[in-house]
Amino acid sequence: MSDLHKEVSDLEQKSATAARLFDIRRIIGGLFVVYGIIVTIAGISPSDEDLKKAQGVHINLWTGIAMLVLGLFFLVWMKLRPAQAPEHAPEDTPGS
Repeated sequence: MSDLHKEVSDLEQKSATAARLFDIRRIIGGLFVVYGIIVTIAGISPSDEDLKKAQGVHINLWTGIAMLVLGLFFLVWMKLRPAQAPEHAPEDTPGS
């Protein structure tokens, strides 16, 4: 029984690790942070033509900052509330 218990606990640990690894918040947060950095850099020094198109608003700068904030929100959320592997319900044995 000891070997079976060890094997089950190893599988549960691997399942929990896989749940954290494939957490969609990591992917969404990472992409928003990367694209937010790119758009923010593009918005730091816009051309006069770009400003004219956006009616004087630094749209790339504000959009980039918003994307960074959203991406960081997802990553912090993932850190504060990590994904948990689904709990297994105890199985009923036949004849019980």
